[in-house]
Amino acid sequence: MSDWKFDVEDVGEDDDENGDEDASQMYPMDEPLEPGTPSAENILFVVLGALTMVFVFLRLTGLA
Repeated sequence: MSDWKFDVEDVGEDDDENGDEDASQMYPMDEPLEPGTPSAENILFVVLGALTMVFVFLRLTGLA
């Protein structure tokens, strides 16, 4: 008995039988990506994450 809920025979074959489809064909870039303005929430989480990691590294090295 397998740990998986479904066997390969139950699910069926893949749509891409030749294996020649890659990510660039699945998700074409119609327009270039433009940089946006970061929100205050995103800035807060990045700063908190950076400060947390600095604190962790300082604790691991014994400097704090």
